[in-house]
Amino acid sequence: MAWRRPVYIVAGFAGIVGMALLLLQPMLAASMLPGLGGSRGRRLHRLVGAGLLLAVIIHVAGLWITSPPDVIDALLFTSPTPFSVWGVIAMWALFVTTCVAVFRRKLPGWRGIHRNLAIAIMTGSIVHAMLIEGTMGPTSKAMLCAAVFLATFIGIFWSRRARRSWLRR
Repeated sequence: MAWRRPVYIVAGFAGIVGMALLLLQPMLAASMLPGLGGSRGRRLHRLVGAGLLLAVIIHVAGLWITSPPDVIDALLFTSPTPFSVWGVIAMWALFVTTCVAVFRRKLPGWRGIHRNLAIAIMTGSIVHAMLIEGTMGPTSKAMLCAAVFLATFIGIFWSRRARRSWLRR
């Protein structure tokens, strides 16, 4: 990192911030955090989602400023680095998820679509992060990725279970 330009460093840290925000998303959606259930949790889920989108935009924009040809190769899926493919898949899944969330009132079954896209975002982001050597150390990166994985699947189980128990009443 010592030889990298500040823009590249900011882009790398935006990726870390994005992963940290990704950790919060399923817990907010499933009302798993104390004091953040119901409408407060959903409102914060939307706000954190916007922050996640901004972090990804900063991440990609910083990489674009540093090396436009590498970003073009990644976006066209012609990059020789496998981590690029996973990052681009996660990015597009996030963009589609944002559109689904914005137009949720007009989309029947939007929750299932949103959930499946969230799984794609989580999977792509984890593989992308684990394949990169750079900003984070291997141990902290593995721990953050494991936490994101667990939070996502526990959140999905938790929200489905909570919804089923609510429907039984």
